[in-house]
Amino acid sequence: MADNSTASNAEPIVGPFTDMVQQFPTAVWNAIASNIPGDLHWDRILITLFFAILIFFYYQGRGSKGADGYERKVGILQFLLPVDIYTHVSARVDIWLWVLERVLRPFWVVALFATVGPYTEQSVIAGLEFLLGATPALETNFIWMLLYALVSLLCYDFIFYVIHYTMHKIPALWAIHKIHHSAEVLTPLTRSREHFLAGPIWAAGSALSFGFAAGLFAYLFDGGITQATLFNVGFFSFLFGLTGAFRHYHVQFRYPRWLEKWIQSPAMHHTHHSYLRKHWDTNMAAVTSIYDRMFGTLYIPEQDEYTPWGIGPETQHEYRTFWQNTIGPFRDWYKMIASGSSPQAGAAPESD
Repeated sequence: MADNSTASNAEPIVGPFTDMVQQFPTAVWNAIASNIPGDLHWDRILITLFFAILIFFYYQGRGSKGADGYERKVGILQFLLPVDIYTHVSARVDIWLWVLERVLRPFWVVALFATVGPYTEQSVIAGLEFLLGATPALETNFIWMLLYALVSLLCYDFIFYVIHYTMHKIPALWAIHKIHHSAEVLTPLTRSREHFLAGPIWAAGSALSFGFAAGLFAYLFDGGITQATLFNVGFFSFLFGLTGAFRHYHVQFRYPRWLEKWIQSPAMHHTHHSYLRKHWDTNMAAVTSIYDRMFGTLYIPEQDEYTPWGIGPETQHEYRTFWQNTIGPFRDWYKMIASGSSPQAGAAPESD
């Protein structure tokens, strides 16, 4: 009887296939959650909505833009979630381009971060040891770590600027980046609207910039800055993620004009996505306005300036569907090779 009682109270035996089936929903949820863009995490959404509501009340319903790029006065629901933007075909294409990029990401992200970052870091350390000798082994303190954070930011912003600038100026690279600019409306997911060939380029640039700064300060402090490096990467990811949500959001988030000469406000990215000729190739950096000022690409818009988004009426019809955007770079490269042409975005006349 005791044996029977023990058997009846014991957990039922679960075979491996049953166990896998039971765990499948959890595995699917974890996979989805780990791939949700940072801008769509609940904390980032709440912060974005909080600031958007403040803007709504401060400007009494003004400050948001419609799918046509014009600022308008609307009610709070239309201000936060405009129907014309979130039901636009461009917003739906954002989703499918993000899905494709996420499916392909595991094939390259590990390889790049495991090679480019460490190689850059070790090359910088070896170069400094060759030029300057042994490490000075400085003692770490708050000021030095603050300087390390600043240098990391400036390195990242510079590499981002260089990559972004070349993507706009070199036709073969513009064919890839054009997919991001083919968005006719801006939503938080537009930030992830990239051709799958663009992801490795941006990832390599990030690894290069952080690897350079890490190598420099690892030499100065004889290593021992791993935790500071993790903090820098996490902090700047959060900083760029916070402003990134508004950079691709229809609500204008402005800074005082004097501050916009040093730090890019999200509203300055609205003009970057405009197809008007005066807005072309402006505001290329990710965080600061320093490099745009240095190289003559800074553009600070007027309040409520008209910014029609997309790549212009001449070529927009060629980049309206998911399939058109996916094959777009290959189609453009074929035209370059076959006919020697360099397809670019069409612009609206300056008077528009």
